[in-house]
Amino acid sequence: MVLTSFTLQERVRNLESLSNQKEKLFEMLKVYLELFPVSDAFLFRYSPLEHLGEGIIALSSSGLVHIGDIRDDIQTIPLIYAAIRDRKAKFSTGIEYFLKHSSCKFSGRFPINSSAVVPLCFGSVVIGYICTTQFEKGTIMMDDQMLSSLTLFGKLAGKVLDDSTIVEGSTSLISKRELEVMKRIARGESTKEMASYMGIGEVTVKQYVKSAINKLGAQNRAHAVAELFRRGIIKL
Repeated sequence: MVLTSFTLQERVRNLESLSNQKEKLFEMLKVYLELFPVSDAFLFRYSPLEHLGEGIIALSSSGLVHIGDIRDDIQTIPLIYAAIRDRKAKFSTGIEYFLKHSSCKFSGRFPINSSAVVPLCFGSVVIGYICTTQFEKGTIMMDDQMLSSLTLFGKLAGKVLDDSTIVEGSTSLISKRELEVMKRIARGESTKEMASYMGIGEVTVKQYVKSAINKLGAQNRAHAVAELFRRGIIKL
């Protein structure tokens, strides 16, 4: 099958009609498996503040599984780090390159002979990525054309998922005061420093942080800041 930009756009565009968040993620991985010579897909969200990859779901011939227990510093995984840094799909036929200095948890549970990483981008921001460790028989390597198609898929899927599908429950915008606190967190200020500068108590600062995290549907401070970067509310 020869993949064209039109084919990719049409298949990914169909995901926009889905309102259920989990269904959208599942269908996106199904499209990925159908369009490309791959046999599995591990979907991760990405936090640029800590360079953290957090598992969401994985899809293969064995079915759908949740991989929320997988959390990795992608700086320790060269292939993923390169894909996110360059915002381009990457492929490796050697396990050594993928696993060098890596603590990647799913590497211990699944056999890896080759690997591919597809960053999911919204504009210039990477909001997640797909890892593949199994390929269709006869697929020894991916050429530049296939990698370009994978990169385009990541950009198209990133646009579809930017409605906060990856970060469930993110429906409310944060207040001006909450935003100020989160901006200061992004700059590395401590709770004590923020309280002193803003003229409020440390308890109040913590309340603003907790409220912002809840409104953004985030898991922690780093995740909340990453979401604000992804939305373009906080600029690099």
